[in-house]
Amino acid sequence: MTPHPPHTLVFVHAHPDDEALLTAGTMAKAVAAGHRVVLVVATNGEAGLSTSQMSDGLGLRRKAELAASADALGVHRIVPLNYPDSGLRGENAEGFAHLDRFKVAKKIATILDEEEAEILIGYDPAGGYGHPDHLQVHRAVRAAAVFAKRPPQLFEATLPREPIARAARLAARLHLTPSDWDNGEFDQAWTPRAHITHRIDVRPFMGAKRQSLRAHASQAGADGTVRTLAVLTRIPGPLAAVLLGTEYYVKVSDSRSAKTRSTESEAS
Repeated sequence: MTPHPPHTLVFVHAHPDDEALLTAGTMAKAVAAGHRVVLVVATNGEAGLSTSQMSDGLGLRRKAELAASADALGVHRIVPLNYPDSGLRGENAEGFAHLDRFKVAKKIATILDEEEAEILIGYDPAGGYGHPDHLQVHRAVRAAAVFAKRPPQLFEATLPREPIARAARLAARLHLTPSDWDNGEFDQAWTPRAHITHRIDVRPFMGAKRQSLRAHASQAGADGTVRTLAVLTRIPGPLAAVLLGTEYYVKVSDSRSAKTRSTESEAS
């Protein structure tokens, strides 16, 4: 049997640690299979939550953490775009979320052309949980798939909506969330289970994935709050395999028409 030729996969993420949370296992699996993996990160995450001890120079710290994460996964090339972090609510008016998406897309397309990439990975239309920088990644990546000289296959990293929405409502009922928590916030987040096209079994690569998660130490705590990354790095191995052993994607079958629909819906 003739083996499949190696491919180049370009993953685009908004902040350092997003790659660890959403696609680390897939990246490690692709590297192990002999494919080239390129990681593009839009911002250095300087507006992220952290402890007071780590908040000074947070962007530089997170850039170093990204390098450690990528090394754990075997990533061949990291491309930091160094756009300003917009903040959780987009409060930085000069941030990535407020830039011209098509200018960002052309920069990403240049990387696709340099790498002769066959596969491009962005975010779902909800931007996962709706962070403005994640929404911008979704828009820019869809446009980049069109601008590339050779349009790649486009996939969007996501999670199944229903179990996350149920968990959020349960947490609210148990008073495990802040007083101003909107327990319906996740009802429109991520992607309905029925729309997910690809489920990647990454259980054989849990060691690399957990090492990637642990690399982002600045995001494992914040004064007075519990961070998702802290919880995920502490759960026992067997439970980690259940919770983190599958990564989810939606294949965008026609990136040109998808980009047009996305643009039209935002303009209306």
